[in-house]
Amino acid sequence: MIEYAISFAFVCFGAAIMMCLWRIITADGVGTRVLALDTMVINTIALMILYGLRLGTEIFFEAAMIIAMLGFVSTVAYARFMLRGNIIE
Repeated sequence: MIEYAISFAFVCFGAAIMMCLWRIITADGVGTRVLALDTMVINTIALMILYGLRLGTEIFFEAAMIIAMLGFVSTVAYARFMLRGNIIE
C-alpha cells in the first residue's frame, strides 16, 4: 500500500514542479519568479525524500538537506539583492 502512496506523491510533486516551471516562464514580476523558484526547490526536496524512501537509502536525505540549505541561502541572497542592491556589505 505504501508503494501506491509513494507513486501518487511522485505524480503530485512532479505536477507541482511543472506548474512552478510554468509560473517561472510566464510570471510578470521578478518577485513572483523568485517565489516560484523557491517553491520548486521545496518540491524537489520532497521528491528526493520520496526517492530515498522508495530505495530505502539515507543518502538522499542528506542530499535533500544540502539542497534545502542552498535554497534558503539563495532566496535570502536574492531578497537582499532586491532590497539593497548588493549581497555582501
